[in-house]
Amino acid sequence: MRQPLVGKEVNELSEIVGLLGEPPYRGRQIYRALYRERQGELDEIRSLPAGLRELLEREYFPGLPRVSDRFVSEDGTVRYLLRLDDGKTIESVFIPEKKRDTLCISTQVGCPVDCKFCLTALMGLERNLTAGEIAGQVLRLFGEHQLEPRTRPVNIVMMGMGEPLLNLDAVLKATRLLADPEGMGVALRRITVSTSGITPKIIELAQCADRPHLAVSLNASTEETRQKLMPITSKYHLDELLEACRQYPLRLRERLTFEYVLLKDVNDSDADARRVARLLANMKCRVNLIAFNPGSEIPYDIPAPERVAAFQDILRRGFPCFLRKPRGLDIYAACGQLKRMAG
Repeated sequence: MRQPLVGKEVNELSEIVGLLGEPPYRGRQIYRALYRERQGELDEIRSLPAGLRELLEREYFPGLPRVSDRFVSEDGTVRYLLRLDDGKTIESVFIPEKKRDTLCISTQVGCPVDCKFCLTALMGLERNLTAGEIAGQVLRLFGEHQLEPRTRPVNIVMMGMGEPLLNLDAVLKATRLLADPEGMGVALRRITVSTSGITPKIIELAQCADRPHLAVSLNASTEETRQKLMPITSKYHLDELLEACRQYPLRLRERLTFEYVLLKDVNDSDADARRVARLLANMKCRVNLIAFNPGSEIPYDIPAPERVAAFQDILRRGFPCFLRKPRGLDIYAACGQLKRMAG
């Protein structure tokens, strides 16, 4: 069975060509062709001699996910259903903005975190993605939309299907591929992983040099409410999570991000907002508020705009607090709506 090349770092590619009797610089040529020049087929890599291309094609192929279906929103957002080499499918989202573009990508097929307000949670977990399948989503969307992060900023948010920190090794390897100036060229500060709060993995991530920005899904002001909304958090208590966040080493001009999905009459009261403010007091952070994005199988309602505004106003007294505008609601591409629909 042929093996994918996307997902391999330059040293791994040099080792492959070395086994074929070629010098290490051929590995660097393949690396540049895959990640910087985005050659989709081995026979397109004209910097390699024809004989080497033929040898490689016997055992290897680029391995990008294939577009199985695409859905275009009235706001320009595009939701992609991507098919992997084993036939499993995942979703990725392209979000155009005035001064930059954002790609929301998946890190697992499905998700093991049973958040009660998220459609993806209904799928359960099928498997982790490889580093190549994570980076491959970005390469595929780069090609679909002719994106070039060296000339126009691109944000990469690992907020699609899955819990990134439960696939940390692959996420970190994919991050290295994304951020390498000799490869895909996405600025490290523009790559974000979102976690439901896997405390031991946050501590592990803190020790990594080339780590993406961290966003933590808070979603409640008390331990009791948080465990009802996010049952996995019964393993990772709120006080331990917040202590890990306080100890997290921030780089120059970096802030932790906390995400908070507002659910009508569940976690959106003024009292909730005041408790959140106390929980995050004296922490160098920002909060992104997300008004619940509906799904037919989810038993929650959207809070009124004035309730959202009141919640935001209380938090703004202590730290930056932003309301994340939903994108792609009409095509089920917004936060918490990915469920591999159609295709």
